[in-house]
Amino acid sequence: MSSDEIRDEIRAIELLNRVSYGRVATSMRAMPFVAPARHIVVDGRVLLRMHRGLGYHRACNGSVVAYGADNSESGAERIWSVQFTGTAEIVEPTAEELAAFGPEPVRVDGEPFTPVFMRIEPQFVTVHELDYSGNSDERPLHHAA
Repeated sequence: MSSDEIRDEIRAIELLNRVSYGRVATSMRAMPFVAPARHIVVDGRVLLRMHRGLGYHRACNGSVVAYGADNSESGAERIWSVQFTGTAEIVEPTAEELAAFGPEPVRVDGEPFTPVFMRIEPQFVTVHELDYSGNSDERPLHHAA
């Protein structure tokens, strides 16, 4: 991995730590889907908390997924988006990781929330930044593999 790719991956993790939720994407029965998830970053890996009742974890487990988050609704002049692509696996979090997630939702779509946890080992990281603070016509674009 080049120094630029390492720098971009560190930047992506730093940005991801600024928000609590994102979206995981993969396919189920050959159909693409996107589902919300709570995340934390531990040792350069993305750990997700999802609702077991939706069943999305079964499609993600052992599959290549993309996990993305952004600050597009923040009203900031600098909008960013990060995406981590890699293989997901169901895991049991440590007590420290559970504490880092914070409180769980009470319900999801009217049913009691039951957590399931997945870890993504990033193999490809993308950072996009849009700067509205000046008159620049150029959009910064960064990729890390």
